[in-house]
Amino acid sequence: MGAGAVGLYYGGRLAAAGEDVRFLLRADYGTACRDGLKIESVDGDCALPEVRAFRSAEEIGPVDLVIVAWKATANAALAEVLPPLLHEGTQVLTLQNGLGNCEAIAAITGAERVLGGLCFVCLNRLSPGFVKHTAGGRVSVGEFVSDGRGRAAEIVRRFKAARIPAVVGEPLAEAQWKKLVWNVPFNGLAVAEGGVTTDVLLANPATEAEIRALMAEVIAAARAQGLDLSDGLAEQNIEQTRPMGAYRPSSMIDFVEDREVEVEPIWAEPLRRAEAAGVAMPRLRNLLERIHRRIADQAIRTSTSF
Repeated sequence: MGAGAVGLYYGGRLAAAGEDVRFLLRADYGTACRDGLKIESVDGDCALPEVRAFRSAEEIGPVDLVIVAWKATANAALAEVLPPLLHEGTQVLTLQNGLGNCEAIAAITGAERVLGGLCFVCLNRLSPGFVKHTAGGRVSVGEFVSDGRGRAAEIVRRFKAARIPAVVGEPLAEAQWKKLVWNVPFNGLAVAEGGVTTDVLLANPATEAEIRALMAEVIAAARAQGLDLSDGLAEQNIEQTRPMGAYRPSSMIDFVEDREVEVEPIWAEPLRRAEAAGVAMPRLRNLLERIHRRIADQAIRTSTSF
């Protein structure tokens, strides 16, 4: 479900490895049916001349695993799209950013079917049916409610067979907050600064200091909820980002292309959970306000340009 960079990349890798993958596509449907799918990757290029593409969940029917790869801004459609894909044993893996996505799926399917995957990867969808993969690729999979059946381990096995580096990760909530250590500052400041790449953010000492301060708030908020995040995560994330060059975070791409930004799961929900745990996050609150202002200003400029 979802034909952006994440859905096309991981779905394409699985299909190329021989898995029976069915893509729920909308904007990319015509291109995928005509030209297939192309992945340009540091781990080896991949092409699918034929793609099993569908326009609706009803056309696909019940499946063993649903991979939710659309932006969380589309989650209002979950109640319509998920039910036709389910049989009694169907599992649902969300690869979405932020917090609250597993809960949204569990409300429809039951918590025992839900898994979360954290993607540590640099991807851009350059055109319909064409994805460029420049770095990373690891997926950390965890169960929303662990039941001892090895559901995450089986998904990891399938991913590895498709040359996707995958692991059964630490407890899911811990993994989600670890990813927020990167997403909160880099996605957030890329938007708040008007649509800039990660190298621009790190080139400014004041902005790098703000990145570090936001990371420290995220780590403190996670610890207040009993999650084991180390101080070293901040430096690790920053040093891994420097070699990425002029990388465009996904929220920055959505912002500059006038698409809805995933404000709720990446910034608003973490702030709510932190404050509920008694942790103030003044820098995150300020960043969230800046993001809202940027988006509002962008909407005004767009509406007055016609």
